[in-house]
Amino acid sequence: MFALTIIAGFALQKWVLPLPIGLPESLRILATWGSLLFGAGFIVASMALFHRTGQNPEPWKSTPELIFKGPYRLSRNPMYLGIALLQAAAGLWRSNGWILVFLPLALFGVYWIAVRHEEAYLERKFGDAYLSYKSSVRRWL
Repeated sequence: MFALTIIAGFALQKWVLPLPIGLPESLRILATWGSLLFGAGFIVASMALFHRTGQNPEPWKSTPELIFKGPYRLSRNPMYLGIALLQAAAGLWRSNGWILVFLPLALFGVYWIAVRHEEAYLERKFGDAYLSYKSSVRRWL
């Protein structure tokens, strides 16, 4: 979903109607780097925790235990959040408003395709422990 919306944003910007981001260049560059670093940080920290706990980060693989620390204290889906921040960084870097406009669509698509199934699986497997976690930690941030 993220790749599709980034590609659509590039296509619209180039061939249909440019939608530049109206920020001063210095602020746009700062926002790009911030989004890039936070996005990469969420992804790397999440992957490290998965490997440290012996889990597979592929969402279609079985989950042996819930993780409540690191980026999972801030978001139930820190890897998806990290990718979303990378998408935002791409839009900011290229001053492409379409990529930012499509970001909620990408998040909805990821929710519809993956997150809702993952959450249902985790509720079935871990019951009250996951429901308690779900009620105390937001999906994205």
